[in-house]
Amino acid sequence: MRAAIVGCGLIGRKRAASLPPGSVTVCCDIEAPRAVQLAAATRGAAPSTDWQATVRRDDVDAVFIATTHDQLAAVAAEAAAAGKHVFIEKPGARAARELDAVADAARRTGALVRIGFNHRYHRAFRKAREIFESGALGELMFIRGRYGHGGRPGYDREWRADPAVSGGGELIDQGAHLIDLSRWFLGDFPSVRGRARTYFWDMAVEDNGFLLLETARGQVAFLHASWTEWKNLFCFEIAGRAGKLEISGLGGSYGPERLTWYKMSPEMGPPETLAWEYPMADDSWHAENAAFLEDIRLGRQPDPGIGDAQAMLRIIETVTRETPA
Repeated sequence: MRAAIVGCGLIGRKRAASLPPGSVTVCCDIEAPRAVQLAAATRGAAPSTDWQATVRRDDVDAVFIATTHDQLAAVAAEAAAAGKHVFIEKPGARAARELDAVADAARRTGALVRIGFNHRYHRAFRKAREIFESGALGELMFIRGRYGHGGRPGYDREWRADPAVSGGGELIDQGAHLIDLSRWFLGDFPSVRGRARTYFWDMAVEDNGFLLLETARGQVAFLHASWTEWKNLFCFEIAGRAGKLEISGLGGSYGPERLTWYKMSPEMGPPETLAWEYPMADDSWHAENAAFLEDIRLGRQPDPGIGDAQAMLRIIETVTRETPA
């Protein structure tokens, strides 16, 4: 597979570094120095500033899109229309409707489209999913998730603070991961309640999002995403009738990645506790890229795909629409 990277910032660089050596043929960015820098660091890649020409190149089979949110769907739709397989970084678009054109193009050409929810591929979540699928947790009851950081000086003047570019604030940023992970374990949420609030940063988007999501069976996901979490935090708990899984930390400033399994005994009381720590470097980017390459090899529909991104975005749209001014 020959790949193009569109968007050569931090995430584009991570994607390029996580693909097989020699598989990236072009690195594209509207800022020429960034394209040139990444191409120079990527064996066999050429730089470009023209994304429309890039996605139509004969030596490109798949396009990895890591632009700002306002460009994600437009680039993806053009790439899919050109018959290229497409990997779109989360959130996939600014709004669910923007992905309709991507889905239409993919149906016409047979292009496969994956959404980059890389948290599913962290080692702790891969192990958690294995335990969940074994049935050892019993019927799931609820999920409780918290994710946040405190920004940095000038954060309210960066592109994420501009709704025309970002499509929203903290909910579409870190909240998107919390929603996707909750849907991965509990399924769809027909009941959506919450609030999108701006408490600290001088910006037109929310810096805190609070969600109460409920499945048709009454299972609840209680989620909080924050840009006023002064000590970086990630904590995700999956509660079943026979035990609970807790994933904490993501490495780096979020603390060591750790999975703890609290196993209920028939007599209840203090649970048996098993724990795994993952102090090594994050390999979620490699694992997720490998899954996409396997999608292409097998011709299977990617999971997560467009529908997952649209379901996540509709939840955010519901909350922001219903939050009182």
